[in-house]
Amino acid sequence: MTDARNRLFLVSSSTIHGRGYLDHVADALASFLSGVKTVTFVPYALADRDGYAAKARERFGALGIELLSVHQAPDPRAAVRAADAVFVGGGNTFRLLKWLQDEGLLGPIRDRVAEGMPYVGSSAGTNVACPSIRTTNDMPIVPTANFLALGLVPYQINPHYLDPDPASTHKGETREERLLQYLEESPVPVVGLREPAWLRVENGVSRLQGDRGARVFKRGAAPFEIEAGAELEAILR
Repeated sequence: MTDARNRLFLVSSSTIHGRGYLDHVADALASFLSGVKTVTFVPYALADRDGYAAKARERFGALGIELLSVHQAPDPRAAVRAADAVFVGGGNTFRLLKWLQDEGLLGPIRDRVAEGMPYVGSSAGTNVACPSIRTTNDMPIVPTANFLALGLVPYQINPHYLDPDPASTHKGETREERLLQYLEESPVPVVGLREPAWLRVENGVSRLQGDRGARVFKRGAAPFEIEAGAELEAILR
């Protein structure tokens, strides 16, 4: 079960074809963060943290929300503990998790979310909301202490999920094949979250939103489709 206190907004991708940064979720994000004046940003998934923070600051500023970045805070853990909301941006999931571990931020973020603080994640930021990062698409460009993440939802997510192309001559594994291999080693189900879909989690319910739906992978069952409006807890139970 998803903790009823957790308030999460988990995006497959911050940018989709033909749209600007977070433009495709701007209205839904503004609704989710209604009443929030300041967002604390975690930019660790990219190397250029200053540039990343500036980009995110401009986007949230357009929503009337001030953005502060933990990498510019004297004490990142104190910044998280004082946050009205947290936004964890996308990039490389292994780099993100390493810095969350090194800075000691997993516990403070988890604690604040349990108190009802809104959490926004995009791509890698969505990956680390899961029990582990074992269903990321990213290369392990840096070592991490382990693969355990925040565990804010009881299922795994595969952002940027791509369907097999029946016309392709590529002989490498498809995303579906790789997720089925994951299920050979773990019973935790996976939501293949296509662009531009997202999940809004409130009151113990994870609801799929956006276009194109998602594909669900459960051990012992064939992969199946879900559409916008679906409630994951009932499906994954």
